[in-house]
Amino acid sequence: MGGAAAAPRGERPAGLPVPDAEEGRTGRGEARIEDALADPVVKAVRDTGGYGGAVYLRSHDRRSLVLCVMSGVPRSLLKPWWRIPVSGALPMCETFRSGETQYLPDERATMLRFPQFTAALPYSFAHAYQPVRVGGETVGVLAVLCSSSREPAGEEEVREGLRRAGRDMEERLAEYARGLPGRTDADAVAYGIEYDDQPVSVRLPTPPAQAVAIGMIEWDLAGDRWSGDDDALELLGVSREEFGGTMAAVEERVSPDDLYELRAARRDAEDTGQIRGRHFRVLEEPRDEGERVHYRPVELWGHVVRARSSDRLLVGALIDVAGGVTAAEAAERLPDGLFSLDQDGRVIYANRRCQDLLGSDLERLLGHYPWQVLTWLRDPAYEDRYRAAMLTQQPVSYLVRDPDGVWLGFVLYPGVHGLTGRVFRTTAPAGAEPGRALPPSSEPAAPPTGLVTTARAGALYHVVQMASVLTESVTVRDVCRAVSEQLLPAFGAQEVALYSVRDGRMYLLWEDGYPQHFLDPFEGVSLEADLPGVHALTTRLPLFFESPEELVGAYPRLALDPMTSWAFLPLIASGHPVGSCILGWNTPHRFTAEERSALTALAGLTAQAMERARLYDAESAVARGLQEGLLPHRLPTVDRLRVTARYLPGTKGMDIGGDWYDVIRTGRGVALVIGDVEGHSVGAAAVMGQLRSAVHSFAASGRPPQEVVTHTNQLLAELETDIFATCCYIELDPATGHARAVRAGHPPPLLRHPDGSAETLELPGGVLLGVQPDADYPVAEFTLEPGSVLALYTDGLVEVPGSDIATGIETVLSCLAVSPTDSMEELADRILGAARRAEDRPDDVALLLTAYDPAGPG
Repeated sequence: MGGAAAAPRGERPAGLPVPDAEEGRTGRGEARIEDALADPVVKAVRDTGGYGGAVYLRSHDRRSLVLCVMSGVPRSLLKPWWRIPVSGALPMCETFRSGETQYLPDERATMLRFPQFTAALPYSFAHAYQPVRVGGETVGVLAVLCSSSREPAGEEEVREGLRRAGRDMEERLAEYARGLPGRTDADAVAYGIEYDDQPVSVRLPTPPAQAVAIGMIEWDLAGDRWSGDDDALELLGVSREEFGGTMAAVEERVSPDDLYELRAARRDAEDTGQIRGRHFRVLEEPRDEGERVHYRPVELWGHVVRARSSDRLLVGALIDVAGGVTAAEAAERLPDGLFSLDQDGRVIYANRRCQDLLGSDLERLLGHYPWQVLTWLRDPAYEDRYRAAMLTQQPVSYLVRDPDGVWLGFVLYPGVHGLTGRVFRTTAPAGAEPGRALPPSSEPAAPPTGLVTTARAGALYHVVQMASVLTESVTVRDVCRAVSEQLLPAFGAQEVALYSVRDGRMYLLWEDGYPQHFLDPFEGVSLEADLPGVHALTTRLPLFFESPEELVGAYPRLALDPMTSWAFLPLIASGHPVGSCILGWNTPHRFTAEERSALTALAGLTAQAMERARLYDAESAVARGLQEGLLPHRLPTVDRLRVTARYLPGTKGMDIGGDWYDVIRTGRGVALVIGDVEGHSVGAAAVMGQLRSAVHSFAASGRPPQEVVTHTNQLLAELETDIFATCCYIELDPATGHARAVRAGHPPPLLRHPDGSAETLELPGGVLLGVQPDADYPVAEFTLEPGSVLALYTDGLVEVPGSDIATGIETVLSCLAVSPTDSMEELADRILGAARRAEDRPDDVALLLTAYDPAGPG
């Protein structure tokens, strides 16, 4: 019960070498797979009006989708989704499996289709997905992210942009695959298109930078006097000698169309104490004679300071939108704190005012996450605000209280290359809490978001996804398969083993990734064995080993395979030991606190599902045994007839049904009977047993068909069970082929003629058994020709979800017409296969086939 190496599972042409996982990144420059994807991703983002894009490629073992290239989205935000199960409930997984483009315009559409995805990323953004194909084979998925608040591109425009990018990727990936070492002309086109490394970030193009001109101004709001430095006066287009220093003099320089903006700036200052980027145009004098008058666009920023109690002075900046000194120099003159984060959330700039407000110098902040440097910013709510801004591409504002009890307002302005933020002192409203949005009167409120860290968001998704999958798992095998398909790709593991406890010993239920026979010595080990899988169960504590040295140090005699890290998880359900789950990694793996918690929680979910599935398997075996005991163990041999039957229980649910069939010798020949009691329960099976016994007794006593069905109907009515049944009873004379039939609410028989044609026998019939005690059931007569085949069946054979029963009957009839009749056994199997009931039967199926062969024995 130790670790084991994973065996390759790639679906590649036989005999081809496995490409080096690093070759696409560190080998020949022209052979890097990300080079084939980078330009199409960037173009897809641009063509769809998005702000981010990503490409997932299938892993070597085909169990996972691995993030290969991303652009416009921070790597750290998507880290929990770098590797995801192909079977996962995520839009990219669904796109890969279905091969169809998906467009999710907002969080409502995402919630309806992918609730687990929304639970992990509770932010509002639009996203679309396009399968990436090479040689007709789906090898990955292209995703683009768009802001749901801005004017989005139309759905058709998004889809067309994705299709163009998909075609571009296919051509580039095919070219990449043709250049792989060891490739031959006979290889599949998609050979080598796989990825198992870390994602590569591709930067979206940046617009050319422009210099910014800035001038400082002072505005005495009480006296309506203006003063400014030379830069400010130059932006206004007047000399110091010409400038009158009044509001009226400023208005003379402003475009008449923008006077309202200038006056509104005064109201902003009086009402809020701030002016935030009021935009207007100022007149520029013509440089040459005959040149037309033109205007220069500027913005006004400022902050009110009180010189005396009765005076109000606004100190601010007039900024040229088009050029001048650097933005950093301009920011240093503003009264608010300004900072910039790179795309990943690390500080790349903070002006002096920001450093003062945060109580930290620039050197300490640069290159770090602010919530890592400043302990009072480590509340997950603050990091979540950053994530919300980057994923929604909307401004986000919130309140923070520093260690001195001072309330600070933060406003985040996101872009595809990072984030710019403002910080300023503010007065918090009554009842304010850190992390809450700023009051609407101060700043735009942030969109609602969940308060979880990135790692916790990823852990939450895995737990929610596993819970969803296990809810749909019925049998123990279903549970084991779900655990293997979810845990291995979700956590990047290569092997898994699930053990159960029985009679004080451990027995293997499921393994994936282990070398052949490696686990044989651990089968049936005692709970007293000195093994980590046993100790995890008996101590009820998970064990994590990040290196072979750690594991050997704890268990010196344990046989190891080439794995390098392990997790041994106890499976405990309601305080009861169920078994152990063992995971192995073939590369060094560090278990974070969040990952340990998630794995422990997932082990608990697995244990609960395992216990439930074990109960289901036990009860199902008893129920199926009861039902099979009520059916005939073998059919009688009848001269001139070849008879076979099939019964297949439905795979959904644990209840047993009431389908039955029988072949009964009568004084006049043989009775062919098939019936179906409504419902799926032990009660339905009991009624089925009573009806079968009654029909058998009435038929064997020599009663004619009409009396057999009439008496059976009266018996069911007298039972007062509120259960109804259908039945088709046909008495056949093997010597002549003459048949007399009675039908009670049952689907019509099917008849194949000797020439291969087939038809539905629309026999007259009566109501269901048990509905009317005095109901009449007409008798229909027909004659079988030599070589004919008669098929009786229950509705479970012909009921197809999403279609009507007539379609199902037509499908079975067509199969009956074209199939060979030499073997009744093979014919029965072909009919079941044609009706698509072999894997997923929503209902039980009974089938009775009879071939009339008068030339046979007797």
